[in-house]
Amino acid sequence: MAMVLWLLFSPFLFLSVSANTQTKVTDNPADELVAALNANRTAHKSSALTDNPGLACIALQYIKAYQGDCKAVGEAKKPADSEFAETFAPDCGVEASTLSPITGRLLGCQSKYVKPSEAFSMLMKNEKSLEILYNKNHTEVGAGVTGSDGGGPYFWCVLFSNGKHNSSFVAQGGVAKISRPGCFSGANDECSGANDLSRLHQMWLYAITAFVAAGYAFGI
Repeated sequence: MAMVLWLLFSPFLFLSVSANTQTKVTDNPADELVAALNANRTAHKSSALTDNPGLACIALQYIKAYQGDCKAVGEAKKPADSEFAETFAPDCGVEASTLSPITGRLLGCQSKYVKPSEAFSMLMKNEKSLEILYNKNHTEVGAGVTGSDGGGPYFWCVLFSNGKHNSSFVAQGGVAKISRPGCFSGANDECSGANDLSRLHQMWLYAITAFVAAGYAFGI
């Protein structure tokens, strides 16, 4: 049993899981949303935008500022602009001195999780949203998506900026902080249906059960 416990809590195992999370990307709805946005921009003869992970992480923090209040989105409430430098940037490890102007915001909320393509349609709710999407002043984009307490409501946020590539929303060490729950685009991070934390927890439970069962079977 001592060997089982060592295997479960070995630093090597945790480092291995972390490395896989950072390099193996198979399912991130925020990435898919950005792809849909860029596809629609290019179809409209507008240029594709650079996916900036620092800006995308800030989009996720922007969502969290609503504290799960879906109604506030419908009431057009929004966080104070001062929160970008005072709260969102530090939470993402983004250097405040590299923040660029936000040139557009799209925010939506639903009680149930929807596919990124459906989320895109939800965000394009009126003529104003289309004006924001096709604005020629944008150069960068970042998207975030998350649920609340492991479930609904689900928030989708897209932030646009006119910052310069590689010099705006720069993260300390070159990598924006991964925060849970939720995920953001450009992070090289797997996040399925905004329930990644719940799924990861289940995976560890299965792994622990399997190791313990093996320990009893072999008399460890």
